[in-house]
Formats: sequence, C-alpha cells, structure tokens
Amino acid sequence: MSLESWQSRFEHWLHQSWPQDDKAHDVAHLKRVWYTARRIMRDTDANPLVVLTACYFHDVVNLPKNHPERHLASSKAAVETRRILQHEFPDFPTALYDAVAHAVQAHSFSAGITPQTLEAKIVQDADRLESLGAIGLARVFYTSGALGRPLFDSSDPLGKERELDDSRWTLDHFQKKLFTLPDTMQTPEGKRLAQHNSHFLVTFVAKLCAELQGDLCQLDESVLRDFTPRALKY
Repeated sequence: MSLESWQSRFEHWLHQSWPQDDKAHDVAHLKRVWYTARRIMRDTDANPLVVLTACYFHDVVNLPKNHPERHLASSKAAVETRRILQHEFPDFPTALYDAVAHAVQAHSFSAGITPQTLEAKIVQDADRLESLGAIGLARVFYTSGALGRPLFDSSDPLGKERELDDSRWTLDHFQKKLFTLPDTMQTPEGKRLAQHNSHFLVTFVAKLCAELQGDLCQLDESVLRDFTPRALKY
C-alpha cells in the first residue's frame, strides 16, 4: 500500500474517532508535522511508513500543558498507538510496531526521552519545528490563551529582575523553551530549519520589547544582541 493511502486512512480515522478540542494539536498539526518530517527525511535511509505513522499518532494522547502527568503523555500515546494499529489497522506491518512506538514516545519535549533511531529523530525534530516560526508564534499564544495566562509581565517582560515562569507569563516561554530548541535538534536539516525559524521569534520579541518602551518603529537591539547568538549558534 502506498504512503498516500496510509495517510488518507489515518486522517479519515482521526477525523472520525479522535475527539480533540485543542486546535494547536489537531489533525492539521499532525499533517504539518508529517510534511516537515518528509522534508527532513529526504536523502536518508529512514523508513517512511514508520515516520508517517508516528507523525499522525504522536499526539493521540495529548494532556494539557498544565496537567500534572504531561510528561507521561507521549508514553501513553505510544501504548495507545499500538492498540489503534492492532485493532483499527490490522494490515499494518507488526514488525514496525516497536519503531513507531519509540518515535511516538520520544517526540515529547517534556518527557526528555532521547531518540534512538533515525525515524524518532526525524519525528522529534519535525514536531519541535512546529513551536518555531510563524506557526509556533500563533500556537504559543493560542495555547496560553486557552490556559488563561497573561501575555507578559509589563514591568519586567524579559524577567531580568525575577525568575522566569512560563506557567505564569506567556513571553517567559520563549526563553524557557523556544529559544533553546535549536540546540536540541537531532538532524542537520532540522537544525538548519530551527536556526531560521528561531531567528524569526527573536525578532518578534525584539519588536515587542521596543513597543513596550514606546518605540513602534524599531527593534530592541539588546534583545537581538542577547538572544540571536543563542538561536543561531550553528
């Protein structure tokens, strides 16, 4: 069966059987992760069916960012993915179960699991790239809005005189996680894309900080100076 046929079947099942109110982790997100993974996978020996399947089921168990078991979500998703493949897609090759499950389990940032296979590295990179660039910017504010978090601490937006806390302030998440993502990428193409898209986020923060100081036309040069080297060190 072709990859396109598997993709169509997976999407049909998800639309019919996967109730998901989190629009930052919906079927459109899964599809984008697959397209990014497909780009990263070019000219590699990765098994495309493993990558495709892990991309489409990596969030099949998706706990809210503030859930106490958030770090266990990807392990639960790996177990659920096996169950779904066994019962809903009995013609899926059983020999690929372990590889798919590992890629699903290792994708999560909060789980802190090191990917051991090329397929898992590709899926992890592709999913993390969804947190960068324009899509990442939209998703972080969507998620924070859903959680009721304020945008930033107006008196100290960059947390220079306080401890960073992204469970309280949305902008803190850029320093706590997003600006660190290029250092975590597992593949050369993933790193290259992360460099480019994290630069976009640094520029956004520089523009935001300038506006908070009353300058609507420039960028805050101190933000570019302090954060661009971190985001573009490769």
